[in-house]
Amino acid sequence: MALKCTTKAGLSDQDPGSSGADYLVRHCTLRQLQLLEAIVRLGSFTRAAEELFLTQPTVSMQIKKLAESIGTPLFHHVGRTVEPTDAGREVYAACRDILNGLANLETKLADLKGLRRGRLRLGVMTTATYVAPEILGAFCQRYTGIDVSLNVTNRDQLLERLCAQDDDLYVMGQHHDFGQEVEAVPFAPNPLVMIARSDHPLVGQPGIPMSRLADEDLLLREPGSGVRDAVLGHFARSGVEPRVRMQLGSSETIKHAILGGLGISALSLHSVRLESGGGRFAVLDVEGFPIRRRWHIVYSRSRELSLVARTFLDFAIASEPDIRAQLDEAMAALRRVSGLPAAVATSSAIPTGVIS
Repeated sequence: MALKCTTKAGLSDQDPGSSGADYLVRHCTLRQLQLLEAIVRLGSFTRAAEELFLTQPTVSMQIKKLAESIGTPLFHHVGRTVEPTDAGREVYAACRDILNGLANLETKLADLKGLRRGRLRLGVMTTATYVAPEILGAFCQRYTGIDVSLNVTNRDQLLERLCAQDDDLYVMGQHHDFGQEVEAVPFAPNPLVMIARSDHPLVGQPGIPMSRLADEDLLLREPGSGVRDAVLGHFARSGVEPRVRMQLGSSETIKHAILGGLGISALSLHSVRLESGGGRFAVLDVEGFPIRRRWHIVYSRSRELSLVARTFLDFAIASEPDIRAQLDEAMAALRRVSGLPAAVATSSAIPTGVIS
């Protein structure tokens, strides 16, 4: 719906330069500004359309109308991407102010209504999809009136969303030194375990030294992955040069590669929890594993958390005992497949509050 405002007497309704803010208020819509913000942030009309559940022709038409209202082009094509013109960047800056102002207003109105209604926007790293949706689902069952959105993306794009304050809270695995502007609250263990197919020759061997893994084909996540950095860091500290056979873009792809006999890999225990009792995967008893890591809920200190966001943060922290129990059960099942005795070196060995 277009915003409406009374036009000053004597000013032309056709000249955007002659009527100041009144003209833009009458001829631009909040939806158009939202579309422009998404296009600039995502660098693509198509991705903006997908994020906002619109067709690309609709997005193109609305941006064309916005450009006509402003009286100048807002984008130009650079290869397969689009970049804002000088005017587009100015409009984008104004969009951010307007949309952030509306988001803050929505937060205050929701707080006045309590937890009967409200919205939660959660940004999640790809690897956190093994833990975040379950917590979010349990939260929604308790607070049925909350409208939630879950934005899943890689670490670099999630950091961009954090800088732009596109979401209320963010779930990240690797702890970053954000300084004083960002708060990172650890809320659940995220141990990395060395996984192999159940018939791998190393399965069942106790106390495997890291030097032994130099002879194995290692499957790794893509560059920039926090899991990859943690695994390579552990190899480096052990003085071992890994033989990397493949770099793959997701934990699911790595699991399929393991089952295909292409190698072994260090994965989050969360990512193999559902398959732990199936007998296809086994955990290797390698020195220094599990690598102790934690999930964090991250948010910007410059933006006040809504009542809904604060409640979800507390809810996630309170879920830690249940998460630990699930991981302990998964680890025990993987060790049974491996023929190894039960051990305490599971998620329970990770002290609450450890950040890595």
